[in-house]
Amino acid sequence: MAQIQLEVVTPNGAVVSEEVDIVTAPGVGGEFGVLANHAPFLSTIKTGTLSFKKDRVTKYLMVTGGFTEVSNNKITFLVESAEFGNEIDVDRALRAKERAEKRLTQTQQATEKINRVRAEAALQRAMARLRTAELARH
Repeated sequence: MAQIQLEVVTPNGAVVSEEVDIVTAPGVGGEFGVLANHAPFLSTIKTGTLSFKKDRVTKYLMVTGGFTEVSNNKITFLVESAEFGNEIDVDRALRAKERAEKRLTQTQQATEKINRVRAEAALQRAMARLRTAELARH
């Protein structure tokens, strides 16, 4: 099977750099998949699970916002952060989810829009971590 070069880069450096069979990512317009020799395109990435398969083994990354570009049989993700599902601290993610939910409840009573947006983003990250960790376990 033909492969595509996958690069996942955060401000801290490269997280993944390898040839893979398929990549599935959380685009702002919906989840999308990319195989070898895909047509060039750009997309915005939202917080969620990025998966890639190589030699019948699927790996999962929790990614937060960024961009992707497909060009010349290479897909590059420039994201704020990326964590492998099997390295996610599930207890910590659960605590973060609970804190975010509590903040959302508090901000519903007040009119603090900035705090609400921050709490919603924290909740999205926590939920994505939990989903990614669950996928990585199976």
